[in-house]
Amino acid sequence: MTGLRALMVDVDGVVIVPPPGGWAANLERDLGLASATLQAHFFKPHWNDIVLGRAELHHRLDPVLAQHAPHLTSQQLAAYWFEHDAQFDPALLADLAVLRATGVQLHLATIQEHLRAAYLWDRLRFRDRFDAMHYAADLGCKKSDAAFYAAVEARTGFAPAEHLLLDDSLANVEAARAAGWRGAVWDGTRSLGQALAGAE
Repeated sequence: MTGLRALMVDVDGVVIVPPPGGWAANLERDLGLASATLQAHFFKPHWNDIVLGRAELHHRLDPVLAQHAPHLTSQQLAAYWFEHDAQFDPALLADLAVLRATGVQLHLATIQEHLRAAYLWDRLRFRDRFDAMHYAADLGCKKSDAAFYAAVEARTGFAPAEHLLLDDSLANVEAARAAGWRGAVWDGTRSLGQALAGAE
């Protein structure tokens, strides 16, 4: 694409394909903890602080498990979570590699807390496929916030229009466009080239 220097790629729903029913679909069967319990007592009250870097995952998860699943440690649950939410889209990764070979930088732009971000970058070796990762807990803001785009631009040194966000959320794509970026919605039904062809 003309003038594109950095393609910012979302993780969950784009690079990572969620398993049927989500990573916690078999949580109760496998670990003896109902996903509804985890949602009500961990994600709903604590996740926003964690994903924005205001709290550490294990510090908030440990007391929840002590009360509702004392047979589990937060390390066990996190390992299960990360491992069950790590299925790549191989066709997209192949197409991204071809684009990167043309000189366009590939970056991850994602809503993550610190531990899963490190898991993605190091354990799944996304560091070998992408030039950088920009995530919510590190930046202290989400992709719905104009500050996210300003922070990324400060890191890349590129002009707003030289960035393009590929995301499965229309709201995030619209936020990127409002910041002067180009954006394309990913739904998994088209090739990367087709998705980018319609980017604004």
